[in-house]
Amino acid sequence: MDTYTQQNQPPGVPPLELTGERTLPDVPAENYWYRRHLVVYEWIARQVGGMRVIDLACGEGYGSEVLAHAAASVVGVDANPEAHEHARLRYRRANLRFERDLIEGYGDPGACDAVVLLQTIEHVRDPASVLRHVNELLAPGGTAFVSTPNMLKLAPPGATHSGNPWHVKEYRHDEFLSLCRAAFPSVTLLGLHHARKLRLHGLALWLGWDRLHRALRITDRFYDRFTPSISTADFALKTDHLDRAVDFVAVCSRT
Repeated sequence: MDTYTQQNQPPGVPPLELTGERTLPDVPAENYWYRRHLVVYEWIARQVGGMRVIDLACGEGYGSEVLAHAAASVVGVDANPEAHEHARLRYRRANLRFERDLIEGYGDPGACDAVVLLQTIEHVRDPASVLRHVNELLAPGGTAFVSTPNMLKLAPPGATHSGNPWHVKEYRHDEFLSLCRAAFPSVTLLGLHHARKLRLHGLALWLGWDRLHRALRITDRFYDRFTPSISTADFALKTDHLDRAVDFVAVCSRT
């Protein structure tokens, strides 16, 4: 079995292969990253009840489907043909549709009440222009939700980039906040932190767990069980200790 390809897809839905460009559900080895992204989509879904939502760079489509449980309507937009076709075939709700397009040129001014742009801004070469376009998509009083990983947690100590070939620029919290404030008059920044078993795992690493599991030769056996067991409850969104967050979530309001 290919551990980097989606498992158990519905009939007629082509599975996607994990490339590192986007995260996927139904790949056990990817479960940590999937749950880390999913928990933010679930939180946003609770904020957008009854709204018209555009989910830019929606990837596989799972997040758009989560949003559609609460929103009046959701459009998932992605330029990748394989991801678009997969999402179109897999996630079907009366208030959900998928369109293939570039995020920089999609939509009309004032077309929606909320825009979601998760784990994408670090991939683009002109982030300021993208955020201005996101602002334009919003109706008056609308809100954009923008997330990105914390460079301090992603990159090696002392480095300014993780080495991920898909990332153009990775941000510290002050850099990301300044970027968002240049496009929006009101920005609140939240941090996504490890909780429950992930927090305990972090403590174990600090105490030397990495050396112990290697010495005992149980690395694969442990993580083959631990990684698939991670859930969205093992993450928490907070407003403090932003330097310690694994991801940032900016809530950007258009007045």
